[in-house]
Amino acid sequence: MPRDVLSERALNRATLARQMLLQRATLPAADAIERLVGMQAQVPIDPYVGLWTRLEGFQPQELADLIRARRAVRASLMRATIHLVTARDMRRLRPLMDPVIERMFWTGSPFGRDLDGVDVDALVAMVRELIEERPRTRAELRPLLAERWPDHDTDALSAIGYLLPVIQVPPRGVWGKHGQATWTTAESWLGRSLDHDPSIEEVVVRYLGGYGPAAVMDIQAWCGLTKLGAVVERLRQRLRVFHDEFGRELFDLPDGERPDPDTPAPARFLPEYDNALLGYKDRSRMIGDVRRRLVDPGIPGSFRTFLVDGYVGGSWRMERERSTLTIEPVVRLTKDETSDLTEEGARLLAFLMPDDRSRDVRVVRPVARSRSA
Repeated sequence: MPRDVLSERALNRATLARQMLLQRATLPAADAIERLVGMQAQVPIDPYVGLWTRLEGFQPQELADLIRARRAVRASLMRATIHLVTARDMRRLRPLMDPVIERMFWTGSPFGRDLDGVDVDALVAMVRELIEERPRTRAELRPLLAERWPDHDTDALSAIGYLLPVIQVPPRGVWGKHGQATWTTAESWLGRSLDHDPSIEEVVVRYLGGYGPAAVMDIQAWCGLTKLGAVVERLRQRLRVFHDEFGRELFDLPDGERPDPDTPAPARFLPEYDNALLGYKDRSRMIGDVRRRLVDPGIPGSFRTFLVDGYVGGSWRMERERSTLTIEPVVRLTKDETSDLTEEGARLLAFLMPDDRSRDVRVVRPVARSRSA
């Protein structure tokens, strides 16, 4: 049977379309967050930038209101990293991500060894009681837990809270506000229990809607779960199968957007951590190996990036004291690309600093590397 082969550029354009980066969408913020199956939110401001670059006319107050109204929450979910999700998705996703979070914060971490001899059930119950009494930081938990377990590491004792379905409460994550990561349980905050029987098949289908076409390893890299090949096999008859240029099997929804590879792609600015870059095992559809250092997840010193012609072209940074947005390419830009980036950068700066009229966007000399590097 002849194979449907998708080029790297075809995958790039499909990703841009699914991620609302080819054309800004006219969606409420809550719908966009669910379309992405949650947004990376390690840096509190990141979802605001991510939504601004994806939605027509997005205003930060819309997301701030969702968080204050408990319709959106920040929690450890996919890959045990902080994501912004709707309350509905929190209830669906957290039970499915329990094995990932347990592996990251318990069986695969030093914390489990440091708690040898501790009655874990009693510890979890005490942490739940404390953070449901009122939201608390880990620093507030440590002395309270040390009273009962004085001979054990307080960092390990307080980290047990991650095994609970916890969320970070406002003002953390609210536009223009600052606050330490303060935790309570999702059930306490939302006033509802988590879903008892969530569907991993539904989540895989939703992932393909927002990220496909994708391989099984891409799905696993996005969420941190393993052995999803069996899940995809159960779905195979509902999916369309492609291959990439290296022969990897890619799965997609039959009606998924797959624009012409020659579709023009506008300049876009992404936050430090962004779904479009971190949602795959193979990120070649968005970024080459030379530029991977810009977006390594979880690595201190990662950069905010921008896209030119659909691919990562460099990084950007804010200098608030000078009201300046600096663009640092790692590829040679054409005159038109520089102009498009400068104009889009000016719009981003106006979004981030609406009250400052002395804003400036500058492009520094690019690093001498070819785009194919």
